[in-house]
Amino acid sequence: MEQDRACHVEHAGRAGRGKALCYPRALFLRGGRLGRVIAVANQKGGVGKTTTAINLAASLAAAERRVLAVDADPQGNLTSGLGRKAVGARPSVYEVIIDQRPLEDVLLPTDLPHLDLAPSDRNLTGAEVELVPLLAREYRLKEALAAVAPRYDYVFIDCPPSLGLLTINALAAAQGLLIPLQCEYFALEGISDLMTTLRRVQRALNPGLQIDGVLLTMVDERTNLTQQVMAEIREHFKQKVFVTTIPRSVRLGEAPSFGKPILLYDIRSKGAEAYLDLAKELMSHEKKGAGQGAVRPPAGS
Repeated sequence: MEQDRACHVEHAGRAGRGKALCYPRALFLRGGRLGRVIAVANQKGGVGKTTTAINLAASLAAAERRVLAVDADPQGNLTSGLGRKAVGARPSVYEVIIDQRPLEDVLLPTDLPHLDLAPSDRNLTGAEVELVPLLAREYRLKEALAAVAPRYDYVFIDCPPSLGLLTINALAAAQGLLIPLQCEYFALEGISDLMTTLRRVQRALNPGLQIDGVLLTMVDERTNLTQQVMAEIREHFKQKVFVTTIPRSVRLGEAPSFGKPILLYDIRSKGAEAYLDLAKELMSHEKKGAGQGAVRPPAGS
């Protein structure tokens, strides 16, 4: 038996085949910061934001890190993508933010033992308006997370594709920001708005907020356009761009319709391998103590 590695066996795909997920045991050491809250945000839709939140959370959970996924998007795609779409009335993040119900009351288990979910539902659509007159409206989510975040290694908040009050709540609650960027010609279009919002949140609400990483998604390295866009993004964000990239994958697109992260749908797919690599890269950053102190957006953003 290997003493320096830990393996976790997961069910994979409709065929019921399994594969051992093996990681260096050093990556399991609790040297990272407990309860690190990471907002997954980009006001542009269709960039792989929810796909990243689902599959990065699942990959870390498969590596026996304790993970909480918070669905702050009224569309509820994170909730349904983890197989927990509501079939009846139940409390959600809406009650947590608006009624200040304890977050503990709404948490749901998932198919991965180390991954919990704070679900969304359609009621969250009205939260943007209902938050406006409330006292300390920007800190509702942060206050709710304070009671439960310390029991997790990572908390991921899936933000809506906008820069409204729900996203502001997520940024005010987070220590880190993960930005998925699609490898297309207009990848950087509109990113200046997100950087402006980030600076304002750092200045007025959350001085410790930093960019944890920029993730290139829907990558097809066979095309010259993709290579050009990747080079431009890496030039713009420098060392903040993850080495791991997420390829275009039919399997990644199929998995949410079955309510499963890609690890439980098809662990042999390129998408599964990419998110496992991303999880290891993120854990490696934490172990090295990467990102200490607030990182400001690139100049000229």
